[in-house]
Amino acid sequence: MQLHKRRIHIYRRPHQCPYCGMLIKSNVYLKRHVRIHTGAKPYSCRHCSYRFSRPDQLKTHLLKSHNEGTWLKCHICQKKFSHSGYLKTHLRRHKGVKPYVCSDCPKRLCTAAERMHHQPVHLDYKESCCGKCGKDFKRKQTVKSHFKMCTDKLGFFNF
Repeated sequence: MQLHKRRIHIYRRPHQCPYCGMLIKSNVYLKRHVRIHTGAKPYSCRHCSYRFSRPDQLKTHLLKSHNEGTWLKCHICQKKFSHSGYLKTHLRRHKGVKPYVCSDCPKRLCTAAERMHHQPVHLDYKESCCGKCGKDFKRKQTVKSHFKMCTDKLGFFNF
């Protein structure tokens, strides 16, 4: 349990990405993160030419493309998962368990990623802007999808 607390719940982030400066909690996660910048894909499929940056991506590929390995099934709805963590999160949804609470409102969420996605609604400022029309957005993902629509609507070269 102590090992789990140190690895998962530690707030110290002593490792810094040399490419973007992002602070990361462990050397293992730093190595994985750096692959985003370098494009390194050290995990290769033994059946085809596909390569992956993370072992979990390779495992999912082997299951889906080559039927190698074992799927984990939800006992409630029979949905299949390649990793136990994904199944565990899925089961939370069936049970209605939402352990992640927003620090600014009483909203409860199933995953830390959902909480991180929710947090910007409380910002007083908008951190992202469409390069086409200048409209401001609170979330980077929202501006990305808007930009695609805006580009189609206004035309690629229309400023």
